[in-house]
Amino acid sequence: MTKLSELAKTIRSKNAGVDKITFDIIFTDRAIYKKVLASQAVTAAKISSLYGIAQERIADFVEYDPGCAIKFTIYRNAPSGSAGDSDIFGAQQYAPLLDIDVPV
Repeated sequence: MTKLSELAKTIRSKNAGVDKITFDIIFTDRAIYKKVLASQAVTAAKISSLYGIAQERIADFVEYDPGCAIKFTIYRNAPSGSAGDSDIFGAQQYAPLLDIDVPV
């Protein structure tokens, strides 16, 4: 098993408007990107489980072949900047992705 953070060039999150956070997992090596996809280590179901959210909170989940990237967007619990929001920019939400085990 290899950690996703060891395979991807970039793993990040950021605001996608007031009510969503978007995530990017970008690879520089197409062969590794394809192996990660084939492993099914990163799927909408896996993201749902990893973040403890219902799959209905995943607005989009895209395997973007031209960019060797996996992209997904989730609905926030509360609008960005509202009372109780601990990450106004959504930039700290990617951390759970780093330790995903990928059987490559």
